[in-house]
Amino acid sequence: MLRRRSSLLTRPELDDDLLHRTLAELRPAQQLHGLGAGRTRPPWEPVAELLRATGRDWDRRAHRVAVLARCLPAAVSQRWAADRPGDGDALVLRAFVESGRAPADGHTAVRRAEQSCLRAAEACPEDPMPWLALLSLMYSCAVPVKDAVPVWTEAVDRAPWLRTSYHRLLRYLSPRGHGTVPDMMDFAWQAAARAPHGSPLAALPVAARVELMAHRRGVTPLEALGSGGNWNEPRAVAEIDMALKSWFDLDAVPHAEAVTDLNVLAFALTRAHRPPEAALVFCRLGRHMTRHPWDLLPEPERTFAYWRDRATGRGRT
Repeated sequence: MLRRRSSLLTRPELDDDLLHRTLAELRPAQQLHGLGAGRTRPPWEPVAELLRATGRDWDRRAHRVAVLARCLPAAVSQRWAADRPGDGDALVLRAFVESGRAPADGHTAVRRAEQSCLRAAEACPEDPMPWLALLSLMYSCAVPVKDAVPVWTEAVDRAPWLRTSYHRLLRYLSPRGHGTVPDMMDFAWQAAARAPHGSPLAALPVAARVELMAHRRGVTPLEALGSGGNWNEPRAVAEIDMALKSWFDLDAVPHAEAVTDLNVLAFALTRAHRPPEAALVFCRLGRHMTRHPWDLLPEPERTFAYWRDRATGRGRT
């Protein structure tokens, strides 16, 4: 029997259709089957056009560069950097690719990736991306937090409230990374309290609590399955309320990773047994699901669909 294809969209580009088209054009399977035969322009040109169109929208640029670095064949960024050695976008993408791959390839590759990040920073002095690439490299190499914070500060100085920067440091401060629970939670609360009204950073404490759940799951798996006091204690309630009132309820212009934040908020609302508010979040999400944080529960796609249908009444007859 054929399995029914899932109606959910779980893709790294989220709801970025331009990024989706660029990735589809450069899909390795197309090249392997000869669908790209006869191409007269180099394979990196669609990427160059996408990043050129993105411009100084740092939020959108951070999302697109990170996804491109993870999903494109490595040869694309190598060829671009070789063909256009002085191109800032090429250097930034190459820095991201190398910072993601180098730790598995040994000390020499790590040093080379570090130099790629610094070259990109020199070529693009106003761009926070090279510093975020370097921060990712330091995370993978388990560099202590105290040495990573100055690099994070370089990114924040260039784009003060860039969502990606704060989520990268939150990961660093996580007990699953290189920090502690108090450091992670305090950072999330302080960032949310200082962020401009309407900023998606209002949801950062909720993301931190999801990370706390993931940490506890690794230590005591059964504890993570239930909502428990973790989601109903006063501070957790205040975190969810802040995300709703200071970001979600304002219906601000969607940011590049709004789908990710909406999934985290929907997850938290289901854990806290707040179905009316969860329904509003699920309505905005539609078919877009991110595997995390639903992967903290059994059968992520079925769990997401169950709570979405229950919250929005799709399962009723």
